[in-house]
Amino acid sequence: MKKIISILLIVVIFTSCKGQTSKAIQTIDVKAFAEKLQTTKKPQLLDVRTPEEYTVEHIENATNVNWNGTDFVAKASNYDKAKPIFVYCKVGGRSGQASEKLAELGFTQIYNLDGGIMKWNASGMAQPSNKIIGMCEQEFNELLKSDKKVMINFYAEWCAPCKKMSPYILKMQEELKGKINIVRLDADKNKTLVDTLKLDGLPAIILYEDGKEIWKNIGYISEEDLKKHL
Repeated sequence: MKKIISILLIVVIFTSCKGQTSKAIQTIDVKAFAEKLQTTKKPQLLDVRTPEEYTVEHIENATNVNWNGTDFVAKASNYDKAKPIFVYCKVGGRSGQASEKLAELGFTQIYNLDGGIMKWNASGMAQPSNKIIGMCEQEFNELLKSDKKVMINFYAEWCAPCKKMSPYILKMQEELKGKINIVRLDADKNKTLVDTLKLDGLPAIILYEDGKEIWKNIGYISEEDLKKHL
């Protein structure tokens, strides 16, 4: 009987601690995130992507603390746990994990940007830039000039759903050759296009006919469901 009671106490304590962790984290949209940044004195803003991603673009005044780096905990521990801390990544996956770790470390007010920097940029919050990264809009429009449907797949090497979809999209490229032009574009290497098209998530599938968009899907989609739209 005592053993059963002890087990129940452990479960209760674990559940209680887990609840406290979730209360420290608020995943908020772009507008709320921007407003809180503006109203917080000297905000602690962490970009938890890789240094390479951070170099290409980042939210103004953010510092890079790579979630996938071996020193994330050591670097994060240098910040004031009693003050609000703001976290973002590309689309929200890594920042969500980083937020959980920050809560474990004792941070009491954690703001996680829903949708990451992709939603931030798509909402028009990014600093304007004349630098072209990857394919430009003119080249993209030329790509769409075809007597066949054109399917564009934006993906990223770090994106788990993208990796899951990759095998069957590559297979479809061969199966549907001559019927549909399927083009895969690395979102990180074609940032200009991603911003122009205002893509706010990955993977992204856009279907064009006669140069016009006729269907779009953001996020994972099964091979069976995708084929229904082709």
